[in-house]
Amino acid sequence: MSIVLTHAYYLYEDSKEQLIMKPYAPLGLLYISSYLNENAVENHVYDSTFYSREKQLAFIAKKQPKIIAIYTNLMTKINVITLIKILSSDKKYGFPKIILGGPDVTYNCENYLNTGVNFLIIGEGEQTTLELYNAIVKNEDYSKVAGIAYLENSILKKTPPRIKMKDLSELPLPNRAAIPVEKYLDTWKTYHGKSSMTISTQRGCPYTCKWCSTAVYGQSYRRRPANKVAQELKMLKDTYKPDSVWFVDDVFSVSHNWIKSFHEEVIKQDAVIPFECITRAERLNDEILQLLKEAGCFRIWIGAESGSQKIIDAMDRRVDVNVVKEVIQKTNTIGIETGTFIMVGYPGEDETDINQTISYLKAANPTHFTITVAYPIKGTSLYNEIEDKITVQPHWETSTDRDIDFSRTYSRKYYDYAVKRIVNEVNYFKKRTSTNRYNIDSLKLKIKSSLASFAMKFYKLQ
Repeated sequence: MSIVLTHAYYLYEDSKEQLIMKPYAPLGLLYISSYLNENAVENHVYDSTFYSREKQLAFIAKKQPKIIAIYTNLMTKINVITLIKILSSDKKYGFPKIILGGPDVTYNCENYLNTGVNFLIIGEGEQTTLELYNAIVKNEDYSKVAGIAYLENSILKKTPPRIKMKDLSELPLPNRAAIPVEKYLDTWKTYHGKSSMTISTQRGCPYTCKWCSTAVYGQSYRRRPANKVAQELKMLKDTYKPDSVWFVDDVFSVSHNWIKSFHEEVIKQDAVIPFECITRAERLNDEILQLLKEAGCFRIWIGAESGSQKIIDAMDRRVDVNVVKEVIQKTNTIGIETGTFIMVGYPGEDETDINQTISYLKAANPTHFTITVAYPIKGTSLYNEIEDKITVQPHWETSTDRDIDFSRTYSRKYYDYAVKRIVNEVNYFKKRTSTNRYNIDSLKLKIKSSLASFAMKFYKLQ
């Protein structure tokens, strides 16, 4: 009996991604596929990224699997629900048992189960998927499978949480052969001139940022051995020849000892590939920066989220904004590109905080920065704090947590324009200081910044 592993992200329905065109493979599904392979379970991965729902459904109709496991998250939730309803209502698909996993299921169990899903996997998926698969095919008592949720006589049942996998060296490499890797590489090459792939080296995060979801891996820190990661890099280098790698870990340099081992292994194994990663400012120093550079690091994303210490403290980020600024500057100086993340509209943020964020970005001068308006993900401390202040909560099946709004210092429109103000003002400053003269492009940025500032003043009064 086979199982199909899939998701419901369709690149050509995503207008925003079509402007960016930086797709990455579904690593979580590929890890589960490899784990099932190791345990002699026939499985088929349908990576929907470059295809349509119609082609996905045709694949499922042809395979007639008894079980379908679907990954869901905030971005794909609405498509996932549509897929579930089709599979659970149309006899041409054989009425397979539907399993759902991913970060969005943990705190939305009843909602998802009421869409037609048979089982939810809460937390890490490899061991639970295998045990649940065996229980289904052998018609055994699935209530003994740890880490799942289901309905019994319309009542929500949850089994005890699964103990997290402690030794990540037990994980096989993700089954990249199951998907069209060349489509990812070609897309990157076409739109950016360089290809990129992803690697995961750790699970969990030991930090306590209030807006961040830890629904899958928990507030923990577990790491694959550095030599195994280097072996994976070497395999990618020899097999796929990517121009760069993105390490998807939350805090890549959380362990300095691991970074030292990683540096040693990638050089010893001739596994150096240019890479970028995310980390925290206080987990970088001169030695670690040099080791990262020698190991192939060309870009580091260093979280700050705000230029206001008041807001950083409200987020429980536990970092000094000046330390972040200085580390970004130092990283720039040694020839590694930098990126940083900014969030506006956090509870309590006012005009002074936004102005401090603009000043921070100008002074730190990251090579890149991304910016978003804060939104509360269910299950996070931020959501718990603002739950009684929610002003917009759309129908669950047709919306995501991104659509939730709550009472802020100013209106949501104010913060939408604050994003435009920050982006255009900082980019104006960058262009102005790099050329040391005015030109039409910098003038356009300044005009956009001024218009956004005017709009902010208007919506501040609403």
